[in-house]
Amino acid sequence: MVNSKASIRPAASDASQAAKKPGLILVIGGSGKTGRRVAEGLMRLGHAVRIASRSAAAAFDWDKPAGWAAVLTGVSAVYLTFAPDLAIPGAGEAITAFVAAAKSAGVRHIVLLSGRGEVEAQASERIVQDSGLDWTIVRASWFNQNFTEGEFLPMVQAGEIALPAGDVVEPFVDANDIADVAIAALTEPGHAGELYEVTGPRLLSFADIAAEISQVTGRSVRFVDIPHEVFIDGLVAAGLSETMVWLLDYLLATVLDGRNARLGDGVQRALGRPPADFIDFARDAARSGAWSMAA
Repeated sequence: MVNSKASIRPAASDASQAAKKPGLILVIGGSGKTGRRVAEGLMRLGHAVRIASRSAAAAFDWDKPAGWAAVLTGVSAVYLTFAPDLAIPGAGEAITAFVAAAKSAGVRHIVLLSGRGEVEAQASERIVQDSGLDWTIVRASWFNQNFTEGEFLPMVQAGEIALPAGDVVEPFVDANDIADVAIAALTEPGHAGELYEVTGPRLLSFADIAAEISQVTGRSVRFVDIPHEVFIDGLVAAGLSETMVWLLDYLLATVLDGRNARLGDGVQRALGRPPADFIDFARDAARSGAWSMAA
């Protein structure tokens, strides 16, 4: 159950922060939506960071555990994401093995990015919680950035968000807020043992999202509710991998059923401020040209 205490964390003094400054922080998935932001934010604050991904200097591959020890050498804290999602079959076994390797390497604190409303993700949470290490769980669902950096960007550019989503509402969350919560958990005292459900401040349907994008761009973007099987057939025709087809099928057919149609207070509890609103994100995205329509 989510810890519902509504505490505002006082800012630590410079001396206190220096005394508690962590050592080397490993960011798994450092090129991903949240991992990139976490790594950049940590480095701006002057922390020592090791970015791990398949293409990084610190090469990391979930399918090659023999290489994990080298990546974990000297690390005191880890921002842990699992690609493409903790719901994927085999994720629990991989998390179990990684946590054991991290503990053997001397890691003291793991901050896990988890999936809101995903039974399989919660199973991985328990693995981290039962590890004997300090832990912080950050639970999130749909990101605002899915519409600018991810799967839905081409749809927005084409002016039509076609998904089997109906009128289900979600508390879309900004990836920058997720990163800020993770950074706080990795670098400040008081976050160990906390489970933060991070959401935006409003519940929005995909039709609402399309309307707000239309508002800020001045161009027509509409939501079209399509049959689930038509969507899946389209993914297969587009050449997506079997794993990604399975994941999107799972997310849209199972998780997008209204179970997450409630707001969380994780951003407020972790950072002492409200979460970013989708409309502000949309205005920034429109100004940046992220949604220039495809020709």
